[in-house]
Amino acid sequence: MPTYWSIASAFRQYSTYRMATAAGVFTNTVFGLIRASILIAAITTAGGELSGYTVAQAATYVWLGQALLAPIEAFGTREVSQRVHQGDVAVDLLRPTAFLGLYYAQKLGRSAFLLLGRGIPPLLVGAVVTGLALPKDPLSYLLGAVSLLLAITVAFLADMMVNLAAFWLLETRGLTVVYNGVMNLLSGFLIPIVWFPDWLLSIARATPFPSMIQTPIDTLSGRIPPLEALPLVLVQGAWLAVLALAAQLMLRSGVRSVEVQGG
Repeated sequence: MPTYWSIASAFRQYSTYRMATAAGVFTNTVFGLIRASILIAAITTAGGELSGYTVAQAATYVWLGQALLAPIEAFGTREVSQRVHQGDVAVDLLRPTAFLGLYYAQKLGRSAFLLLGRGIPPLLVGAVVTGLALPKDPLSYLLGAVSLLLAITVAFLADMMVNLAAFWLLETRGLTVVYNGVMNLLSGFLIPIVWFPDWLLSIARATPFPSMIQTPIDTLSGRIPPLEALPLVLVQGAWLAVLALAAQLMLRSGVRSVEVQGG
């Protein structure tokens, strides 16, 4: 545990990139304004409400999405696929710290910095420009914090599985591009998944992607009351267990394939 804590405190390392952080805040804010204007226009055209979203709820959805996207995605595990291809993963597996735990701790440190450094400022801008519809029930914030941690973990495990595919693929960039595109669509980042046609909504709900963006936003914003949000958080926990098992199996199978080939 002390090892994980020291690694997670690599937060300080990322906080040194001040110009990159400022550029990220600016870009995040601009895209937030664009997305908010599009969603607000759509809801206004629909008569002030669209699939359960009012103008204020849609604006809140956008700004929470902008605040949470970087911390949840935080694609730092690209390093894993590179280390697999270079053979350096053999060194990682010899460390006393568990392989997945090592990168998960780094993910938490990176996500914490991105939330505070690049997520909160655009959220504050949104509060001033469009206003935010925030919950009055304190349980929404408590359950939302749990949901956010689960979302970060689920996203980490899914991203790790994409990287672990490097054991069998010579190049994973194409797979990464496809994964990012599907994730942004089915997670609900672009638009709430309840706006999807029924067939696409069914596909989205059969994947872990809504657990990465849609669920933490709905929980934190209070659009879904805590008692109704609890089953969604349990779904996040179920996906965490499934993906953790799958990632472990991929890692063991990949290491075994390398050992068999004499790598």
